[in-house]
Amino acid sequence: MASSKRIFSLDLGTQTVGLAEFQAGKTGGLTLVAYRASGLLADPSADGTRVRQTQMALGELVEGMRARGATVNYAISAQSVFTRFVKLPVVGEEQVDQIVGFEAQQNVPFPINEVVWDYQLVDAGSAEMEVVLAAVKSDLLEEINGAVESAGLRTGVVDVSPVALYNAYRYNYSNEDGCVLLVDMGARTTNLVFIEGRKVFSRSIPIGGAKITEVIAKDFTENFSEAEERKKRDGFVSLGGAYADPDDADVARVSKMIRNSMTRLHAEIGRSISFYRSQQGGSAPGHVFLCGGSASLPYMKEFFQEKLQVPVEYFNPLRNVAVGPGLNAEEIGRQAYMLGEVVGLALRRIASCPMELDLEPPGVARRKAVARRVPPLVLAVLCVLMALAAGWLYFERAAALAVEMAEKVDQQSLPLKDVERKIAAARKSSKALEDGVVPLLRLAEEREHWVRIINDINSRLTGDLVWLVGFRMESGVADAKPGRQGKSGKSAAKQVTVPHLLLSGLYLSNPADAKVVDDFVGKLNESGLYTVGDGGGRSVPNDTEWAHEFSVPLILKKPDEK
Repeated sequence: MASSKRIFSLDLGTQTVGLAEFQAGKTGGLTLVAYRASGLLADPSADGTRVRQTQMALGELVEGMRARGATVNYAISAQSVFTRFVKLPVVGEEQVDQIVGFEAQQNVPFPINEVVWDYQLVDAGSAEMEVVLAAVKSDLLEEINGAVESAGLRTGVVDVSPVALYNAYRYNYSNEDGCVLLVDMGARTTNLVFIEGRKVFSRSIPIGGAKITEVIAKDFTENFSEAEERKKRDGFVSLGGAYADPDDADVARVSKMIRNSMTRLHAEIGRSISFYRSQQGGSAPGHVFLCGGSASLPYMKEFFQEKLQVPVEYFNPLRNVAVGPGLNAEEIGRQAYMLGEVVGLALRRIASCPMELDLEPPGVARRKAVARRVPPLVLAVLCVLMALAAGWLYFERAAALAVEMAEKVDQQSLPLKDVERKIAAARKSSKALEDGVVPLLRLAEEREHWVRIINDINSRLTGDLVWLVGFRMESGVADAKPGRQGKSGKSAAKQVTVPHLLLSGLYLSNPADAKVVDDFVGKLNESGLYTVGDGGGRSVPNDTEWAHEFSVPLILKKPDEK
């Protein structure tokens, strides 16, 4: 008996959108309990509205199946995905991601930061390994995913149609031997999936049901919708050869057009088989399975059996899948060849599949990353709230104890109030005496301050190349930049904006020239009694004088200033 666990899978075709509901059995099996499909405009001129059509059709399916809010696995058509099979030398597991990432950058025809890609290792023998790379443009994937989520579904696994079909085959035909070819005939493309043991290879051919409709529309001078209706009403694959044509001439014309298109498709299939055998080291297919919407045309199986000369039958993805009592088993059986993708997608929810690609949209990946961070954040917030509550209780209790202690202290401090008043009066008297003594102490300190300044300046003179010849106080007003050089060759000293002590001196001619003055000024800057102000000046050394003038402004600090 199936469990109540609902599993939804979605096939996003170019011409049909199909939504299926499965239930997982207790032993791991699947039961199909509901399936609905909705058609889209087949005309290629309506491709600009394809996403909007998908959204509207899917919205109706979701409401009809009461699936709003459910998680769904869906597959993207192969024509929208770049797929490449790459052979690589066998490397250790820790090197696989690195080497596959390099191969992805080399093989994907788009900037790697503009695509979503994934890979799957395929068993290709002990001498080498084969990697299946799948990549889709990020903006296209986000657009498709937006249509899915706007219909009320949540994104699960995003797979590729041929991969989902391969998983469905492996689940239902596990005992098939030799090389098998799945021919998935869609509206725009025909996907070929070669399966040989654990080896798999796929290829897409741009020939599908829409090509047939375009030929009919051109021959009958009809629009695409009318030609599509004619194909569905009158279309079948002409048997050719000795078989008589239908009595209706229009029907005969349509059947021959379909046969011509299928002949071109057969030629492409033949070339793909040759490529698979020569480049992939595979064998010729011994069994062919047809699936996809365009495979429903009458005599399609007979045509390919005649051309390929191997057994051809319709693919049945429900071979090992039960059909629920709410469905018409006979009707579902007639549509089974179209359900391969939805079965393969549903299998991703109940078991480990042979191929497990997941082209997760960037927006979904970001939401999942946020969701993974939510539980730790909630736990952290709860811890903070608990800590705040504990702190509040602690301080509430501490405050009550403090009030109680304060009341006891107030009672014990009453006898000390008189003592406090006497002490305050004594402090006031002492403060008045201190205020009278402070000016005298400051005068004595300033008298000694000048001696300290002169001694400090003298202590910073080293050698006999720099001489001080004068000290004087200046109180002019000017900026603090060096002056421009005058006609006498001396740099005019500019005044500073505060009163300062101006040192005048001479420095003897020496190989270092005025650097000896710079060294002296640098030592003055180390003093804590004054700071060297901007301005001052020095004469330019020449060959006619043995000593040259300089001046340095010192901005004095107050005796108690640091």
